[in-house]
Amino acid sequence: MLARSGGQGGGRPLAERGVSPPKLFLSGAAWGEFNSPGQRGSKRGAEQENMVQQQQPADYEQVRAIIEQEHVRFINLEFTDVVGMAKCVTIPVEQFAECVAHGKWFDGSALEGFARIAESDMYLFPDLATFAVLPGEVRPVPASGIQQDYEPEEDDVVARVICDVRTPDGERFDGDPRATLMQALETARAMGYEFRAAPELEFFLLRLDGSKPSPLPHDRGGYFDLSTDLAATVRRQMVYALERMGFSIETSHHEVAAGQHELDFEMDAALHSADGLMTAKYVLKAIAAQHGLYATFLPKPFYGVNGSGLHIHQQLIDCETGKNAFVDEHAEYGLSEIGRCFIAGQLAHARSMCAILAPLVNSYKRLVRGFEAPIFVNWGRINRQALIRVPHLSTDPQTSMRIELRCTDPSCNPYLALAVMLRTGLDGIQRKLELPPAMDENLFLQDEQERLRPRSRLLPATLGEALDGLREDPLIRDILGDSIYEGFMDAKSIEWIEYRQQVHGWELERYLPVF
Repeated sequence: MLARSGGQGGGRPLAERGVSPPKLFLSGAAWGEFNSPGQRGSKRGAEQENMVQQQQPADYEQVRAIIEQEHVRFINLEFTDVVGMAKCVTIPVEQFAECVAHGKWFDGSALEGFARIAESDMYLFPDLATFAVLPGEVRPVPASGIQQDYEPEEDDVVARVICDVRTPDGERFDGDPRATLMQALETARAMGYEFRAAPELEFFLLRLDGSKPSPLPHDRGGYFDLSTDLAATVRRQMVYALERMGFSIETSHHEVAAGQHELDFEMDAALHSADGLMTAKYVLKAIAAQHGLYATFLPKPFYGVNGSGLHIHQQLIDCETGKNAFVDEHAEYGLSEIGRCFIAGQLAHARSMCAILAPLVNSYKRLVRGFEAPIFVNWGRINRQALIRVPHLSTDPQTSMRIELRCTDPSCNPYLALAVMLRTGLDGIQRKLELPPAMDENLFLQDEQERLRPRSRLLPATLGEALDGLREDPLIRDILGDSIYEGFMDAKSIEWIEYRQQVHGWELERYLPVF
């Protein structure tokens, strides 16, 4: 993963942090394409190489060196569908130069909600800033019993690159979630801001006993517990693999529930953070599978315990000064007027963007009382159940000032989530919305009747309510664009209807003996 020095493409190169970068990703400001061994010396290969060098002029030799050094044979062209599932088309390395120059065709209508039949011809154009060689732990292994002592060979080496989806005319496809985030970032840049994000990714590590998932026998730790069991080892391997692919993890630790863990990403450019979340989902699953485990990002896999959230810390950076636009050390909470308006914008659209941030039926079984998850549309500082939290400033206000949104969960499409978070915050700035008073009392410590006392709006209680809220907000539809809005609403409406029509085990256990 290329870590750029500025803009929305990435964070600092490892070398700038005093670490020698592993040769699995590129670490320059822009890169060129490599001359694949199969094309070297051919007229067509030379033409493609010249075209690629004109389009991506820098670091050509560095790219070629890494490709040759790592013996890369195949490259995954990755993209994301509307509901946030990672997709890819795999090509031999010899095809990569032509792909960079002309794109790689695929049938967009084959993906549910991605494109209509009439606009099925789509092209994948690699964003070379996302090129990375997959670590060995992430590459596929044979099913158990086929080969016991499996070691990847040179021919198995696979790289990946995240792609932009374009139409045959070369225009951005408005159904590409990554393009939606890029458009939101351009809106912010036109207002003089860069958007940065630091996600906290929570997940469960489970062992599947038949069809029943359960935490590891010894993985019964709590929040921040120190352990030396298998889960701790697996978590360290996950962090190392992501670091090797160019993503910086600040901390990792055990979470509250048995089998629950968290990886905290470093504050970085929003596009890079979204790329990191999409990458982490398959990296974590692959490494867990190497140990016979299953990593799940389901928001609420078990009744009666905390669910998995995706708290996202946000910053706006002033493009002219390079300083945190949320900071005013002389104001209450150290929060500037820009920051107050940004929060007000997110609160104003909270119910309508909830379907994007928490997109599953299961998501709303996490957003309930008693498990440190938000249920009210409010904000605060010491309130751990607030929808938006402003942490205390440290001795470095520029770094520590951030706005934490807490209803998001790891099943979301991170590109769409960050896009609606940014644009709704900017809407608050543009309209100079007034921020309501902070709700700093700890709701978790109050009794049930006190918690029920009306004081602010509630978040949606079901996916159906969230979809209704989304339909009523023209700004969210404008952010998503017609293609994504229609595809998302169709997919999620079907999901909600199917869930409502099901007869669940709880109903049979509760009612069948009585009625």
